[in-house]
Amino acid sequence: MSIRTRTTPLTVVALAAGLALAAVTPALAGTTSAARPAAATTAQGDPRNVTQRVADFYGAYIDAVHDHEDPASGADAKALRDFYLSASARRKVSAWERKNHADGILFAQNVPVKWKVAYTGSGMGHATSRVTLTWSDGAHPQLTRIDVQSDLTTRKITDLKPAE
Repeated sequence: MSIRTRTTPLTVVALAAGLALAAVTPALAGTTSAARPAAATTAQGDPRNVTQRVADFYGAYIDAVHDHEDPASGADAKALRDFYLSASARRKVSAWERKNHADGILFAQNVPVKWKVAYTGSGMGHATSRVTLTWSDGAHPQLTRIDVQSDLTTRKITDLKPAE
């Protein structure tokens, strides 16, 4: 028997085992194309930027109210309001909530699945940001928009109202 005759079956078996292992390993590691995580994202911020502070507030606030089963979520949401909103804005939000029986930060009774914030202008010591809330996933998600005014000196949110 020649060396070639003996090594051919071994080569075929080794190649088949290697291909099988290569096919199974990603599935076992949870990295198949269907389970692959999205591209890495980064986030950054600047506490001096009022639009960034509005984004920070909405991100943290939505996280807190989304986790309503966590006993601390209600206290967290209140603490966020106390820190980011001026006293007059908190009073206005509370009055709106009593009248409408809904959340006066989100202007809704439920919690959005996504949010984004964009700077829309400034003047007379204030900056305005537009918050876009996305309420569902899919091809045609429902969106609402909120105009948020911030004081440039204190960086506190001084007014919130549904965008027209």
